[in-house]
Amino acid sequence: MQERILGKDLTVSAVGLGCMGFSHAYGAPTEQKEAIYRLQQAVEMGYTFFDTAEIYGTPEAPHQNEILVGKALKACRDKVVIATKFGIHLTSC
Repeated sequence: MQERILGKDLTVSAVGLGCMGFSHAYGAPTEQKEAIYRLQQAVEMGYTFFDTAEIYGTPEAPHQNEILVGKALKACRDKVVIATKFGIHLTSC
C-alpha cells in the first residue's frame, strides 16, 4: 500500500480505516470478535492509519469504539497510527 507523510515525519498508509461503523451510526454494532478480526485483517492488508473517537459509542459507553480499536491493534501498536477526536458530547434534543 502506498504511504503518505503527515506533518514532518509521521508516515501512514495512503488509505486509512475509519472505525466508526464498527460501533456507531450504521445499525447494530459489529460483534466484537468480528470487528477485531476485520481490524487485524486491515493491518495485514497494509493499513497503518486508523480513525476513532469517543463519540463513536453510546451515551452509556462513549469510549466503546476506542476500546475496541485498542484491543484489536494492541499487538501491532508500534506499527500503526491511531487518530482520535475528543471533547464531543452526545446530547438529547
